[in-house]
Amino acid sequence: MTESGEARPSAGEPIRVLIVDDHELIRRSLALALAAEPDIEVVGEASDGQEAVELADRLMPDVALMDVRMPRQDGIEATKSIRASVPSTRIIMLTVSDEEEDLFEAIKAGATGYLLKDVQINDVPAAVRGVHEGQSLINPAMAAKLISEFATMSRKEAERPPQLPVPRLTDREMEVLRLVAKGMNNREIAKQLFISENTVKNHVRNILDKLQLHSRMEAVVYAVRERMLEIT
Repeated sequence: MTESGEARPSAGEPIRVLIVDDHELIRRSLALALAAEPDIEVVGEASDGQEAVELADRLMPDVALMDVRMPRQDGIEATKSIRASVPSTRIIMLTVSDEEEDLFEAIKAGATGYLLKDVQINDVPAAVRGVHEGQSLINPAMAAKLISEFATMSRKEAERPPQLPVPRLTDREMEVLRLVAKGMNNREIAKQLFISENTVKNHVRNILDKLQLHSRMEAVVYAVRERMLEIT
């Protein structure tokens, strides 16, 4: 099961990956790197966001590697559409840009991870496995930028009138959520709170169930928006 309780392929089944980029050379490089992995299967390739949405609906991949800037429909809009129609698909944004706006928009759209295109190609399979297992793929530099965006968002949201009552999280769940917002993975959170990784996973799953969301970073965005979490 994933953090949100969704069923995943059983042990032994390969991770099904969709590659989306408007540059054929990049698609080929990613496909070759992933094809060498026995536990990963590239099930499709798309050259723009619109084609990606169509293929995702038909192929229902476990993970999509998604370029941000593409013709017809960009990666962020495609991510929104795929997360709405195939919520079990985890999406890694792959881009040359590390601008705060791109990063924040990708997370708001439902992306689970974010990689720069200068990443070592041999690191991509590990990234695919990580998001498939429920981890958020955000490196420390990006986490710092994201926290900055959350802080700005928190200040803006403080001026907004309160909305409907939000689900109540336990004190421990709030502790976990604050550490997720700092870009920590399950292992780091477990060490910080002196609990097991499985306990962290259970807390994250409970948070997502209560908030009716699919990813860790969606939960952070929601918590900031609803003033459950303040980031300074």
